[in-house]
Amino acid sequence: MQMIGMLVGGIFFGILGDRIGRVALLFGSILLYSLANIANGFVHTSIEAYAVWRFIAGFGLAGELGGGITLVTEVLPKHLRGYGTTIISTVGVFGAVIGGLVAQKINWHTAYFIGGGLGLILLVLRMSVAESKMFQQLKSGSTQVARGNFFMLFTNAKRFMKYLRCILIGLPLWCIVGILVAFSPEISKALNIQGEVKVAQAIAFTYLGITFGGFASGYFSQMLRSRRKILFAFLAFTTAAMTAYFLTGGQSSGTFYLVILVMGFGVGYWTIFATIAAEQFGTNIRATVATTVPNFVRGATVLLTLAFQHLKSLKSGDGTLGSVTSAAIVGAACLLIAFWAASGLEETYDKDLDYIETV
Repeated sequence: MQMIGMLVGGIFFGILGDRIGRVALLFGSILLYSLANIANGFVHTSIEAYAVWRFIAGFGLAGELGGGITLVTEVLPKHLRGYGTTIISTVGVFGAVIGGLVAQKINWHTAYFIGGGLGLILLVLRMSVAESKMFQQLKSGSTQVARGNFFMLFTNAKRFMKYLRCILIGLPLWCIVGILVAFSPEISKALNIQGEVKVAQAIAFTYLGITFGGFASGYFSQMLRSRRKILFAFLAFTTAAMTAYFLTGGQSSGTFYLVILVMGFGVGYWTIFATIAAEQFGTNIRATVATTVPNFVRGATVLLTLAFQHLKSLKSGDGTLGSVTSAAIVGAACLLIAFWAASGLEETYDKDLDYIETV
């Protein structure tokens, strides 16, 4: 339900950000998911009520990353904006690590109150955030310019392919999180890993790796003055790490967790993934793209999981294909698609973003 909320909310808040403003997007997003999380803490017996509040929280949460990335890319000087997006992404991802630690120490109701309360504090801290001058100039200019037109992404073949490629380069991350980590207890047994593997710990190691990888990808993209070079380097690193994951048969659970940490580092290119999406498009649809792309990639987790489950049930020889082979097939497909998608995207480091997309 939360994932569905994020898919719908990504479109809504993206359009809001391009039509009304980046700051309005951020404020609306933060307020909605904060109140929804607090409301979730009051649910005690109703699964239906819990599901409704998760949908609303996901709807609200969908806007914050894209809105923040859009605002930073337009406010900071172009030679510094990669540092800004790096800080946003890495601090945000590290929140997943902290959240996991908090959840182990307190009652889940209290955890929701803390999460919602921190969101409201964040809202107060952001009261002083100024609107993007780039967007203000666009808004006060010609009324003929279509702002936040989601369908513009589908009416031009070249623009659509660029949008599609921006989405597809993120597939390896959610393949790792949604399959290799989410099903790690099952896969580790098939690999004969010595010792128990728990999903919660695997997720914590993954996001810890993503935090460090996100910082590294953003930093080196600035140092080398290239998003594309770092994207390809991290995709290659992820390929090696994923291969190591399937070669850990018979190893200890500690070694397995270490490989998961390394895989997380590899898909830390999530930082420049979000930056690249924002830098590919004009000011009039930039928030729409930057907000929908991450959420559509998250939504692809559902399709990847269905593919994994289907492959796992297929007959092979005397039995079924199995979890290890199925996960390897889905992982390899995601990597190949991501390499293909990255090959067709332009270099956006130091790109002037003050332009619009025409119908």
